[in-house]
Amino acid sequence: VEKIHRGDLMDGFLYPAKKIPPVPKSDTEQEKASQNVTLSKADPLLKPNMETTPASLSSDFKAKVVSILLKYSNGLWAHALPKVYQDTYQVKFPEDILNNLELLSDVCVVDYVSEVPKRAILYAKPQRCIDENLNVTEKVKRHDGMKATAEQQYEESKDQYLENVTVPALVIPSEGSVSIMVLDLKNTNEVLIYVGKDYSSAQEQMEDEMKAYYNQNSTVSPIQSLSVGQLVAVHAEEEAWLRARIISLEDNRVYYVDHGFTEFVESSSVCRLQKQFRSLPFQAAKCKLAGLEAFCDEPVLVKAVESQTCFKIFAVEILEKSDTPLLVLYDTSGEDDININATCLKALYDKSLELHLQVDALYTNVRVTSVSSDGSLYCQVPSKGLSRLSEILQKLEDYFLYKQTSEFNVLLPFCGKICLCPSKGKWARVEIKIIHTRRALDVQFMDSGTVATVKVSELKEIPPQFLREVIAIPPQALKCCLADLPPNTGMWTPDAVLWLRDAVINCPEFSMKVIKQDASKGIAHIYLFAPENFPDMDCSINRQIKNADLWKHQKDVFLSVAPTGTSSTKAIGDAVSALQLSSGKLEKNFPDSGREPGSAVSTIDMPPPLPLPKPGDLMDIYVSVACHPGHFIVQPWNELNNLYALMEEMILYYSRAEEKPVNIEKNKLYAAKIGDEWYRVIIKGILRNGFLSVYELDYGKHEFVSIRKVQPLLDTFRRLPFQAITAQLAGVKNQPWSEEASIVFRNLVEKKPFVAQIQAVNDSTNSWDRKIVTFLVDTSLPHIDRWIHDFVSQSLVEFSKGD
Repeated sequence: VEKIHRGDLMDGFLYPAKKIPPVPKSDTEQEKASQNVTLSKADPLLKPNMETTPASLSSDFKAKVVSILLKYSNGLWAHALPKVYQDTYQVKFPEDILNNLELLSDVCVVDYVSEVPKRAILYAKPQRCIDENLNVTEKVKRHDGMKATAEQQYEESKDQYLENVTVPALVIPSEGSVSIMVLDLKNTNEVLIYVGKDYSSAQEQMEDEMKAYYNQNSTVSPIQSLSVGQLVAVHAEEEAWLRARIISLEDNRVYYVDHGFTEFVESSSVCRLQKQFRSLPFQAAKCKLAGLEAFCDEPVLVKAVESQTCFKIFAVEILEKSDTPLLVLYDTSGEDDININATCLKALYDKSLELHLQVDALYTNVRVTSVSSDGSLYCQVPSKGLSRLSEILQKLEDYFLYKQTSEFNVLLPFCGKICLCPSKGKWARVEIKIIHTRRALDVQFMDSGTVATVKVSELKEIPPQFLREVIAIPPQALKCCLADLPPNTGMWTPDAVLWLRDAVINCPEFSMKVIKQDASKGIAHIYLFAPENFPDMDCSINRQIKNADLWKHQKDVFLSVAPTGTSSTKAIGDAVSALQLSSGKLEKNFPDSGREPGSAVSTIDMPPPLPLPKPGDLMDIYVSVACHPGHFIVQPWNELNNLYALMEEMILYYSRAEEKPVNIEKNKLYAAKIGDEWYRVIIKGILRNGFLSVYELDYGKHEFVSIRKVQPLLDTFRRLPFQAITAQLAGVKNQPWSEEASIVFRNLVEKKPFVAQIQAVNDSTNSWDRKIVTFLVDTSLPHIDRWIHDFVSQSLVEFSKGD
């Protein structure tokens, strides 16, 4: 019995053993042999009884035989039938029938697979064939023909099936950038994809080789006998030959395993697939779309996914590697990356619960739920959707009162996932936006617009019985901005943002007039009034903030270097321009926290210094930054987990804490938000217009940050030694390095682990001024160690000659 994989199915192929095993020595062994369809010399075929005919067998007997065979979808050896029959019906089987199996030909298919010894497999016929009661003579003739070709068919099918299992499985790479093309989908749990660039080139090469082989080989001929599941080569359009699997014999339908579609073909165009064309994995693979599993067959969702994805290329985030991998698709063709899974999930929104603001309309009892650092705000307007949301969330509150919420822990967070998070003592809907680490991530509260950093352990899955209702309600926070404010304000000043927050957050209700809608940005321009001031435009929130002295720092001025700065004016100007374009936001106000950074005076000035190895010592390191062979930064490998844990705690702390003004001093330690992470830094320069030059003490990078992104570094974050160690490559001459040589060196070592063999140590009072001179050894290859200085000496020195 050979296990055979055919697409999603597992089947079995049965064929005679090469050696006939001895007669079983006991009744138990005999029974086991019969039940497992094991070949043996037991139950020899009886002499034919020529007086018996199909007509002489009772219909009751035939029905019993059919009932048995229906239980064996892969067929039953004829010699095992008597024992199974007797065990089933407690009646002796007329064994003379085994000598003339044609007696059963009107109710089953008899497949002879061996003449000596005479062996056959019995298959139940479809009921319609049994009812037709085919002519016995015709059946005998057909089986005579089967006998003549039985050995040939058996060998061919055996080889075919055995070779099928040698086709390797397609492995979607989990490292680096992966792109796929979506070909088709039955539902969101069965999305057919075509995997990226490197795979397609291998497929093109194979199909070129198939074309040359089948078009030029005169011995190639169509397969005489096809079977469902068989892997074949098909002569497709023009001169092309493609790999396919037979999926139906009635209409000669095949499935192209590399292209993901089916087609009806002529038998004359189907040939045996040679072994050399079976080494490449099938290029069409199935995947599941994360977050859509519970609604995978929902027609409106399937239609949305189909329209968004079919025959388009996407970047992929792989969440689970399995036979059917779990993916998130991203459309990266525009300015912003679009999460396709999250976008398509919106197709399940109940349209009757959506709120569309009308221009010139007035809305009362409006609540402002969030204010962003660019001055935009989120508002809740009384509506059918908000009432429905309140009902559902109350049901969830009641449900969780009687449930262990640990049952609903989020085990696999991913961007775009909808789940629950506590807010002010109640459960609220959130969408995961950014995953910082395995413990910390950013979420947006869907119905207030607030963005917060939370622990993964705080999130809960939506119980299945509430999932459809919760997902169906569109977000109830509408994004707005105050109309008629000074033009080109761009990024708001901290004073203006704080004033607006104080004026509108926690106020029970406002009146709101819609001036215009910006559909492309999904934002409404509004006038906002406190209840007592409506409809006096001069007393609106818009006019109050416009007339306040909150914009004095918002000027288009060029940044220049402070006298103590070390960088060029142009470099700083370019860096700040980039910072302004990327628009760093004010740190998130997380009202549930109640903790304030900097409220305690620091009692620890500097952490303990990181112990440096001695000359001649070996050390596992990770290269975090590489400028050129004369200057790169390493981190001790065995401390990286401690560093990651520290940064997780910093993210969670500073993202929840209330922002406070900070007294900035040069050469002092602070926490700075760079990108989405918080780092331990030292201030190297104070620039004009509110920017600072800082040095990351754990990663060795120089950065420019807004003063608003800097907070005091608490004692608890000063205990771990700073992890960045400045290094120089040993074994090469210290010299000016060309840009080309620097780029090659950077690509060779940056963000990779090595073994460092220390040659010299230059100590210093300040940890960031210490330096090691070290060899780097790449030990990732199985049989050889690669010394980086050898490559630099032989190759990169040539780049720098004459510079």
